[in-house]
Amino acid sequence: MRPARALIDLNALRHNYQLARQTAGARALAVIKADAYGHGAVRCAEALQEQADGFAVACIEEALQLRAAGIRGPILLLEGFFEADELELIVQHQLWCVVHAQWQIEAIINSAVSGLNLWLKLDSGMHRVGLHPAEYQAAYQRLQASGKVDKIVLMSHFSRADELDCSRSAEQLSTFNQARAALNAEVSLRNSPGIMGWPQLFPEQSANDWVRPGIMLYGATPFEVEQPLAAQLKPVMTLQSKIISVRELPAGEPVGYGAKFVCARPTRVGVVAMGYADGYPRHAPTGTPVVVDGVRTQLIGRVSMDMLTVDLTDLPHAGLGSSVELWGQQVLASDVAQAAQTIPYQLFCNLRRVPLSYSGE
Repeated sequence: MRPARALIDLNALRHNYQLARQTAGARALAVIKADAYGHGAVRCAEALQEQADGFAVACIEEALQLRAAGIRGPILLLEGFFEADELELIVQHQLWCVVHAQWQIEAIINSAVSGLNLWLKLDSGMHRVGLHPAEYQAAYQRLQASGKVDKIVLMSHFSRADELDCSRSAEQLSTFNQARAALNAEVSLRNSPGIMGWPQLFPEQSANDWVRPGIMLYGATPFEVEQPLAAQLKPVMTLQSKIISVRELPAGEPVGYGAKFVCARPTRVGVVAMGYADGYPRHAPTGTPVVVDGVRTQLIGRVSMDMLTVDLTDLPHAGLGSSVELWGQQVLASDVAQAAQTIPYQLFCNLRRVPLSYSGE
């Protein structure tokens, strides 16, 4: 069988969840949308369900997949519902639901459902979805008076918390606090960078409030600079393959499509069974780090659909069948992402065709 595979360490996932929860001093919804960022939503939920306060997914399809697999804990729909007829399924499957638009409020008030657990989203400056600050309190009061709702959590989302020198998060928090003044309810504001990078904004975080760790669950940092908590994260995914061919090329010979790499010296080229059809970034340039048989080397040439090439010149003992780590324990996904001018979120979510293998169950 083709040797490309992704190893998923569920013990590392549990470690990262606990780190998020303890750092925040609040309850934590494990964000497992987009198939747990490519790590397998059902298996990750099963691994966390004994300790997680709940889960967050993008939409009802993802939530129903978890319910069908036997996940019984709270599940929040981060995008809410898209059609009013979803409300009956939300109640039937005991899902929690974000409300971010006036039409959703009208749909709830005009529905026959009751017992909803709603997370009322404020647009505090992200300008993607969420209620305007001027309409926030009235929306809360209308929902409370509707007889359809058991509980409302107040929420918003930081747009630039991954920029540690940016004042935008403090500005958004101020907007949120003004909009929710006098509303006595639980609060959810912080994503992974908010948890890791901005403790000074939340010196008195209530243990009854909520955080929403996403990328940090999977052991990747949301920051492009060093950050103390990032060093405590454990990578959950190790993307591996093997050398399937070796070429000995003289100086001056090109490698791969477009001759993007030309050998400056006699070069041993290793061909790896991994390409952009597996989710490895096509635009990763020469110099992107890889590890072969435990030794760090580099990608050379252009990434192909099913294969990529690495420099084995200084690794005389590496050859056919040698193990290759594309990212994981020895090569951080954030390092690969930075080289490819993308983010680790995209690396994980783009993974496909590669079988997942789990440990720590």
